[in-house]
Amino acid sequence: MQSIRVFAPATVANIVCGFDVLGFAVNAPGDEVILRIIGPPGVRIRAIHGDGGLLPLDPCRNTVSAVVMRYLEQTGDPGCGVEIELFKKMPVGSGLGSSAASTIAGLFAINTMKGNPLGQSQLLAIALEGERIACGQGHADNVAPALLGGFVLIRSYEPLDVIRLHTPAHLVCALVHPQIEIQTRDARRIIKKQIPLSDTVRQMGNVGAMVAGLYQEDDRLISRSMQDVIIEPTRAVLIPGFYRLREIALEQGALGFGISGSGPSIFALAASRGSAQMVVEALRKELFRDGIDSEGYVSSVNREGPSILEGEPASGEP
Repeated sequence: MQSIRVFAPATVANIVCGFDVLGFAVNAPGDEVILRIIGPPGVRIRAIHGDGGLLPLDPCRNTVSAVVMRYLEQTGDPGCGVEIELFKKMPVGSGLGSSAASTIAGLFAINTMKGNPLGQSQLLAIALEGERIACGQGHADNVAPALLGGFVLIRSYEPLDVIRLHTPAHLVCALVHPQIEIQTRDARRIIKKQIPLSDTVRQMGNVGAMVAGLYQEDDRLISRSMQDVIIEPTRAVLIPGFYRLREIALEQGALGFGISGSGPSIFALAASRGSAQMVVEALRKELFRDGIDSEGYVSSVNREGPSILEGEPASGEP
């Protein structure tokens, strides 16, 4: 029986100013998948660890198995027998691209096992179907950085056109996941449908400046660009004390601060690991004062995307 174990990274979507068009990957946390080629035909999920029973074992409703089935159909091998074991290493519904990490880990695993017949653009198109299952809509700002690594820009969705941006080696991400719940669908429903032209112009300027800041490795330009006048003012009400948390992050030396995806996780970019660690500690301390438990991560930017891990856990646990 052939098997492979793959890690795929968590991601930060939007990066404050780039709603649905910007995102980047981190080295921690992330999800892992063990994929086995078995004799009996069909795709099945053997087990899911670390999700607290929240994710479906039905292969048609789970994003990992669903995209693996789609992959096998597209490559002309729908009768292949596949067994999947998923290890969730991050909270479900955290705003850290949890479903995207699992999806990409599964796709990368099956494509590797099959000799890599599909390229990244083809895998990305299949991964968007997994996002539709998880969130109701197919957005690439999580799956694209999870697959490609680094910072990415989605220039267009129709047709899909994803550009991998320059990733300054020194940037470090501070991530904090408050123990509150925000549904992605709900976070999208409250977004305004009409936006003043003046706000659109400001936002376009920030996105362009963010891309320029990354290529020029200009921390001050990156910092000035991490402003959102369209989405964040609406979503900030979903996170208790959001503006105070932003103030704290900037006081600790963060280049910029915002909501990771649709939340509830919050993030900051920093110029050093020490600065990012101080941001995480200060944010968690403030949340605890408000009676909110949280998890914190400090990570460099993942530049490679998914990776193959050696061996399997002896006990079946992550």
